Amino acid sequence: MTDPKIDAHLSKESHLAPLVARHSLKPRPDHGGDVYFGLLRSITYQQLSGRAAGTIFGRFLDLFPDGYPHPERLLDLSEGDLRAVGMSRPKAGYLHGVAAFWLEYKLINQDWSKLTDQEIIDLLTQIRGVGQWTVEMVLMFVLQRPDLLPLDDLVVRRNLIALFDLGHLKGKALIAAMIAAAEPWRPYRSFASRYLWEMG
Repeated sequence: MTDPKIDAHLSKESHLAPLVARHSLKPRPDHGGDVYFGLLRSITYQQLSGRAAGTIFGRFLDLFPDGYPHPERLLDLSEGDLRAVGMSRPKAGYLHGVAAFWLEYKLINQDWSKLTDQEIIDLLTQIRGVGQWTVEMVLMFVLQRPDLLPLDDLVVRRNLIALFDLGHLKGKALIAAMIAAAEPWRPYRSFASRYLWEMG
């Protein structure tokens, strides 16, 4: 259930208003604001169906005595250990990379509220296998940042183009037009993006 204040703001924009009226946003897990856990989960879920990814991630968590993939313990596992629970070779490397990064940058007790969205994107995209889209999803759902517009998301992009009839544009002109079209949705573009997903 979205905050009525947010829905009221988004409904002022005529293109989005019908979507807000037609759909309700489903709750999504925030993992208690745990960015590290959210990143590991996002990497596991990349390019897999939700059911398959959920099974693999469950097996991955079972590798840890308390069910939590502490960075030190994750780094003690071999690539073979991770592949045995269903991780691909690249994903095994990416998971190790996240754990090593967390230890190197001392992020275990990081206060993410002190960093802007862009600072977090700049920091975490240094990790191999972690792109802007992955960090944007963590910002939206784990940290519950309200104003992300993930233009690398294929569904958001496709439906934004369709909603505003921008299909004739390409390249930088298209990006600029999408950003301009979404401007009235600030400061709640994360919620607007979720309504775009509801278009299918």
